[in-house]
Amino acid sequence: MTDFARALHARYAMPAASPDPAAEWAAATPHPVVDSLLRHCSVRAFLPDPVPEATLLSLVAAAQSASTSSNLQTWSVVAVRDPDRKARLAEVTGGQAHVRECPLLLMWIADLSRLDRVAEVTGVPADADRYLEMFLVSVVDAALAAQNAVVAGEAMGLGAVYIGAMRNRPEQVARELALPPRAFAVFGLCLGRADPARPASVKPRLLPSAVLHHEQYQVDTARERAGFARYDSVMREFQASQRMPAADWTAQSSSRVRGPESLSGRDRLVAALAALGFPLD
Repeated sequence: MTDFARALHARYAMPAASPDPAAEWAAATPHPVVDSLLRHCSVRAFLPDPVPEATLLSLVAAAQSASTSSNLQTWSVVAVRDPDRKARLAEVTGGQAHVRECPLLLMWIADLSRLDRVAEVTGVPADADRYLEMFLVSVVDAALAAQNAVVAGEAMGLGAVYIGAMRNRPEQVARELALPPRAFAVFGLCLGRADPARPASVKPRLLPSAVLHHEQYQVDTARERAGFARYDSVMREFQASQRMPAADWTAQSSSRVRGPESLSGRDRLVAALAALGFPLD
């Protein structure tokens, strides 16, 4: 089996004779970019080595090379290195140690404030910035940019992990970062050299058949539920290998959508966004 095939099988925890389409992909010509993407894993243990400014600029250049709706470029990024500020932001996330310990924390901002300032220059109103569509544009732009930065960072030997818990208390994060109105921290991103003493592992995903549809969205209930059962088993094996508490993926996922109490404070996100200048009409 080639290294590329091993990466595919690790991503899906597939036996070599799997009938899933991923088995066919394993026979395809390897590509270094795809191989790198398949080997992605979330890194939460970092060496203290600083990320040089030149590397940060390369990450931003990669981020700015992502697609952006209508070339509006409705995102910004705040680089946080100050230990005290990282500690305060870690507290927002429930005390995630890697937020404090990573040498570089990038805060990705859905930023419509710059378009407001552009409109001031041209003397036209920016009323569309108050609508849900423009907020979605800015969130998508920020996510695309950040993922480009992650791919670039991993190509340069860095590890990374996204921090969605920055949305637990959006107003506090906005104050910490001195964000203007109509700027919202979508997530954080911890970056740095991975600590080899605490290596991360590739977490298996659902098989492609769970997410890939042809022509129309069609659900084969029996096949889907069999896939869920398989993935529960796969995740229990992964958790055991990582010395993590055992829990079925279906149980964990159901718990996360059970009700507003499972959203870690994000059930009030609409009110928080309104306070930050996004009425979302």
